[in-house]
Amino acid sequence: MIQLVSPTHFSDYELIDTGNFEKLERFGNYVIARPEPQAIWDKALSEKEWQKSAQAYFKRGRQNANNDETSERGEWILKKGMPEQWFVNYNYKSMQLKMRLGLTAFKHVGVFPEQAENWNYIFDMLQSFKGNEIDVLNLFAYTGAASLAAKAAGADVTHVDSVKQVISWSRENMEASRLNNIKWVVEDALKFVQREVRRGNKYNGIILDPPAYGHGPDGEKWILENSLNELIKLCSKLLKEKNIFFVLNMYSMGFSVLVPENILSSVFGSKIKIESGELCCSDRAGRKLPLGIFSRFNDNY
Repeated sequence: MIQLVSPTHFSDYELIDTGNFEKLERFGNYVIARPEPQAIWDKALSEKEWQKSAQAYFKRGRQNANNDETSERGEWILKKGMPEQWFVNYNYKSMQLKMRLGLTAFKHVGVFPEQAENWNYIFDMLQSFKGNEIDVLNLFAYTGAASLAAKAAGADVTHVDSVKQVISWSRENMEASRLNNIKWVVEDALKFVQREVRRGNKYNGIILDPPAYGHGPDGEKWILENSLNELIKLCSKLLKEKNIFFVLNMYSMGFSVLVPENILSSVFGSKIKIESGELCCSDRAGRKLPLGIFSRFNDNY
């Protein structure tokens, strides 16, 4: 099934406007403006309204003579009273998460709101698994919202990311959410999964949110199209026999939603029922901003 999924339970987030390769967003009490390469249409609000609303604006790095961006890095221009760090809350059923946001040099703030429906999915799946100990593996786990959702549902969570500073950020989010005992692993995701297969470890749920490009802590190179198929095949050896789910997110521009769907169907076979779609957020004018694609399945159907 192909569908569009937009967050519906994130009262601390709003996509206010999009256009001219930018997006205007509210996170809690603060409004920020930052680049958005897929917002190729016109803005609904005027530039004056944007300037009045935005308390922080991301300015890209210098450009070269060919007018190409030389770096994804940039800097935030802050109005008086705008903090560099603050917290937002996310509530769904009995899940109550609190996450710290921060204005990074790569325009990210530490939370991807479009993922909220996947957090709900993870929480609901784990709530439906009764009885035995439940183990979840979160790969490329970033600041850990999916890990928090799994932990809030009672799972034992292994959180893997290659950046030590991001792991520290994730730990802050866990403590702010009044959760504990997440297992933190600073390692290249592919290396970790290879070792888990050799060890014979198994999980009920596996979450993957791989970047297009990346590096492991020891310089390992990650290129999505070259390594994802191998990683999925290894992950298939880590799933338990029953009470399972699998979530795969992808952000690479130009990739069809059929790509992750085809990978999962080829690796796991016809016995699974795959749900696939686009992750998006709608602005006040009703435009749906595409922000990623996903494929997921579970055995609870």
